[in-house]
Amino acid sequence: MLRTPTGGAGHGTATAGDRLVSIGTVLNQLRDEFPEVTISKIRFLEAEGLVEPRRTPSGYRKFSPQDVERLAQILRMQRDHYLPLKVIREHLDALERGEQVQLPAQAAQREPLDVPWDPEAQRPTAARVGRAELLAAAEVTEEELADWESYGLIAADPDGGYDAETVTVAKLVADLGRFGLEARHLRAMKAAADREAGLVEQIVAPLRRHRNPQTRAHAEATAKELAGLSVRLHSALVQTALGVRFQ
Repeated sequence: MLRTPTGGAGHGTATAGDRLVSIGTVLNQLRDEFPEVTISKIRFLEAEGLVEPRRTPSGYRKFSPQDVERLAQILRMQRDHYLPLKVIREHLDALERGEQVQLPAQAAQREPLDVPWDPEAQRPTAARVGRAELLAAAEVTEEELADWESYGLIAADPDGGYDAETVTVAKLVADLGRFGLEARHLRAMKAAADREAGLVEQIVAPLRRHRNPQTRAHAEATAKELAGLSVRLHSALVQTALGVRFQ
């Protein structure tokens, strides 16, 4: 796990002993703690002025250890406290000035979304978040969220809250949106996901109806494993169709 920096952010500066790395290497370093981070997310944070890597004469980004630590701190504040970028920037700027600052108390009390599955309850144990928190986590406007909802990509629960998986969906839809993909373009993905979920449900439904609690718990574990395999297969099929190979 990356450690939270105690000093300044670096902002593209590095000492002679620092080893500058590519954005791909940064991605690999961050993914141990932030498995959902993407290159587009790192570029977005750069575009927002939250990190300033060096540039080679040919234009390639080069990140110092201080840049990587700053990115980790930004992602941690987003994940654990649902803070908007403006608040994160103000917090980091204050740290750079040597000020002793604390995160907003209300945000700091919230539980992280990445929590384990509870097979006995047969539901995620993560706390729900409100609409304002979802907007902050995905860094989108009310209008954009309403558009996603109109196409069925995002849906609130009966109490008007959003669970951990919905927050993840919102972040991914937002990342895709920065490449020009709108909600209407993602309807096919949603329809495919619904079909895959239906297939998984057919497989585990008999186990879920069993009287034995251990068998029902096994149904949830099987469903989770099948979902993971389905995601991996989908990724492989897309990469094969595009002829893309990631090193």
